[in-house]
Amino acid sequence: MKIDTFVLGDFQTNSYVVRATDQARDCVVIDTGLSAQPLIDFLEENDLNPIAVIFTHGHADHIAGLNLLRDRRRDIKVAIHTDDAQMLTDPVKNLSIMTGVGFTSAAADVIIQAEGPIEFAGIRFEVLHTPGHTPGGICLYCPDVGVLFSGDALFADSIGRTDFPGGNYARLIDSIKSKLLALPDETIVHTGHGPSTTIGAERRHNQYLM
Repeated sequence: MKIDTFVLGDFQTNSYVVRATDQARDCVVIDTGLSAQPLIDFLEENDLNPIAVIFTHGHADHIAGLNLLRDRRRDIKVAIHTDDAQMLTDPVKNLSIMTGVGFTSAAADVIIQAEGPIEFAGIRFEVLHTPGHTPGGICLYCPDVGVLFSGDALFADSIGRTDFPGGNYARLIDSIKSKLLALPDETIVHTGHGPSTTIGAERRHNQYLM
C-alpha cells in the first residue's frame, strides 16, 4: 500500500491518498480537508485517478474540499456513513456556518449503512463505526497491512472532541476501547489531525483510555 499525506487548511486536517501499490494510478482519497488545492495538484501532477473519496465524518474541516475535487473529477464516488450523510448538504450540521461561510455539496453516492468491507481502487477497507465525535464517525482498517485511518476518533495521546452537536464522550470512549484497542498493538494509526501513532502506544500512554 502507498499512502501520501497532506495537511490541509486552517485546521491542519490530514488528508490521505491511498493506492494499492506504488505503481497504481487508481487511488482513494480519505477526507479532503478544508482547502484541497494541494491535494488536487498532487493528483494531477502524478496523473492519478481518484476512484472514491471516503469521509471519516462530516465536519466541515474534513469535507469542505469536496466540491473542488468533484469539479475536477466528476465521476468520483463519495462515501460517508448514513448517520453523517446529511452533513454534506447542511451547513449547520457540518458546522461550516460557524465560520460565516456555509459549505454544502451534493449528496453522497455511497451511504455506508453498517460495518464491514468496502472496496475501491483495488483496496479493501474494513469500516469500523466509531461514533462519539460525530454520530456517523468511522475508522477504516486495512488488516493486510496493519493500517488504520482513525479520522477524529483517536489521535496521538488524545481523542476527538465531543462538545460539538452530536458528540458524546462516553460513546466515543466505548467506540475506541471496544473497536480500536481490539486491534493489534503494531497497527499504525493515521489520524485526522497531528502525527501518526500506533494502537500499542495509545493503549499504553493515552490518558483518556486509562
